[in-house]
Amino acid sequence: MTAISIVVQARMSSSRLPKKVLLPILGESLLYRMVERLQQIKHKASIVIATSENSEDDVIEEFCQAKNITCFRGSLNNLLDRHYQVGVLTNADIVIKIPSDCPLIDPRIVDKVLDFYVENEGKYDFVSNLHPATYPDGNDVEIMTFEALKKAWQEATRPLELEHTTPYFWENPDKFRLANVTWETGLDYSMSHRFTIDYYEDYLFIKRVFEELYPQNPAFSLEDILSLLEEKPEIYAINQHFAGVNWYRNHLGELKTITAEQTKLSI
Repeated sequence: MTAISIVVQARMSSSRLPKKVLLPILGESLLYRMVERLQQIKHKASIVIATSENSEDDVIEEFCQAKNITCFRGSLNNLLDRHYQVGVLTNADIVIKIPSDCPLIDPRIVDKVLDFYVENEGKYDFVSNLHPATYPDGNDVEIMTFEALKKAWQEATRPLELEHTTPYFWENPDKFRLANVTWETGLDYSMSHRFTIDYYEDYLFIKRVFEELYPQNPAFSLEDILSLLEEKPEIYAINQHFAGVNWYRNHLGELKTITAEQTKLSI
């Protein structure tokens, strides 16, 4: 059986919204609510919270201990190394990167990308649903074989490759066999719908979505969220002005495979 490790990178420092991963959502932290959703996937996988060795992240390790979640601590800025070390620690065949700022991630989407990888096992080194993205921002799934991850870990040197983990894969299609899973609807909401957290308004949006949907159905889906936003457009409006904002905009000159159309350049 393929050993799967899901790595959720989390840290307390954030230039725009410090301590965001432990903000409260219905009596639990945002990070817990995200792990709770990941635990709903149908594939058997280990979930590991990877944080830094900095003392300010002691609280994340304490959270993991309290919730019986595996925690790994490593470099503050080299997240590629953290992913690799988790792969070593868990003896993983494949490692999945899912950022901690995706608390609304739909486990069905994780399964969809995993299904594609499994159905094509041996054909691809790296499979994602965001290069290019079509799903609403905040449903990010990137799957890499451990051998491919090891190769990237050995060869990547640029700061953005180390910090963001996967650009070395995107930028080197001659070294890796790449595949991308698009939203089966044919729609592209990657620039129009924002389910990720980086600003306080994002937190208010995510909190409201949980409050509206979770009590009736803790396993609410992407479709449930979109229906809610149609029914109550005032929720969509909470963080609408940040839709399309992502880290790409600061690195357009360094990334060959990302265009200006894939990010909002100003807020």
